[in-house]
Amino acid sequence: MVNVPRLVIAAPASGSGKTTVATGLMAAFAARGLAVSPHKVGPDYIDPGYHSLATGRPGRNLDAYMCGTELIAPLFAHGSAGCDLAVVEGVMGLYDGASGQGELASTAQVAKLLRAPVVLVVDASSQSRSVAALVHGFASWDPEVRIGGVILNKVASDRHEALLRDALDESGLPVLGVLRRAPQVATPSRHLGLVPVAERQGDAVDAVRAMGERVLAGCDLDALMALARSAPALADEAWEPAYAVVERPWPVVAVAGGAAFTFAYAEHAELLTAAGAEVVVFDPLRDEKLPAGTAGLVIGGGFPEMYAPELSANEPLRRAVTELALGGAPVAAECAGLLYLARELDGKPMCGVLDAEARMSERLTLGYRQAVAVSDSPLAVAGTRMRGHEFHRTVLEPGAGTTPAWGMHQPERRVEGYVQRGVHASYLHTHWAATPSVAHRFVEHCRAR
Repeated sequence: MVNVPRLVIAAPASGSGKTTVATGLMAAFAARGLAVSPHKVGPDYIDPGYHSLATGRPGRNLDAYMCGTELIAPLFAHGSAGCDLAVVEGVMGLYDGASGQGELASTAQVAKLLRAPVVLVVDASSQSRSVAALVHGFASWDPEVRIGGVILNKVASDRHEALLRDALDESGLPVLGVLRRAPQVATPSRHLGLVPVAERQGDAVDAVRAMGERVLAGCDLDALMALARSAPALADEAWEPAYAVVERPWPVVAVAGGAAFTFAYAEHAELLTAAGAEVVVFDPLRDEKLPAGTAGLVIGGGFPEMYAPELSANEPLRRAVTELALGGAPVAAECAGLLYLARELDGKPMCGVLDAEARMSERLTLGYRQAVAVSDSPLAVAGTRMRGHEFHRTVLEPGAGTTPAWGMHQPERRVEGYVQRGVHASYLHTHWAATPSVAHRFVEHCRAR
């Protein structure tokens, strides 16, 4: 049984202040000495970095599209084990999910799967009594979604607050917090959302601290904790990484990290370790060598376009990556990793493993995808079906090699990515918890070298 008190922080729409409130709550409760488990609905990599900074624990994603609805509660139980409280930040508007898929992957669906009360964060700027109609509509839309209270954000003045509270008295939902406009705690954004924690360092620490202080001053933490404790027990068993491997040797799997490669799901490293790998993180911006004994390489997503000159200037590491890949070692590259393996990025030389060029574009490619492996690779057997997510403003030409990585079936039919020697490189982000055999197959290929 899972008895962790829990809250889902949702909003009527993006931009209402979910990240500020959720991160602030995590920081405020952690400052009280509670062990807080941070979670994020959807595929977002960036918000969990701020959550981790606030709590000292890995930020974990709950994505019903990529992982399936059946894994949401087990993944939650795994991440929240031993914690005093779990805070789940929603995605987009409360009822927004995968395009054309009904409630799938929405915050509302995840809240129902976790049987968790929802706190609705409302951007109260430019409205007064209308806030009651807005809240009533969201609270009554789906009777299975339990909205337990409201936090009013961007409130202008005492007078404004009084008007809002008077209006909400008629809704029957308690006001659990009021936050005034405070641009000093705003977190900077760019083409793919917030700037990741790894790139802001001290500024990110200050921002999270300010969020915590703001929430502490404006929210009723005792009432929020009481609401969290009202969540009933879940009967689901906690997810565990499969394949408890004890045989030796444990191959070294080098995982790219640092400011240029910040997109990673915590479960991937856990799965690699459970499959028998020694996971070692390295920074392509700083390290001139791969970790000693590297038998396989994982290069996830991030912002290589922001660091193209620095990545290009690290010629020793680029040569090491190229030699490893051309030697047939297993290499799994997603999005940023795909660009790093290309011949060049925005005119700057990269590793040259793939005969392709990448550049920034004005077009945002964003959305869930259904994919099937086109050919055998260290990640998957041909025909393996997976769900994933694309999120980038770059273009790779050509977009697929002679042996593509994936055949896409949604939203349009196309082939994408590269499989050559031991390399599997693609724009597609995947969540391996949905298909643990991916990690096991990858480690077995590393062990076979």
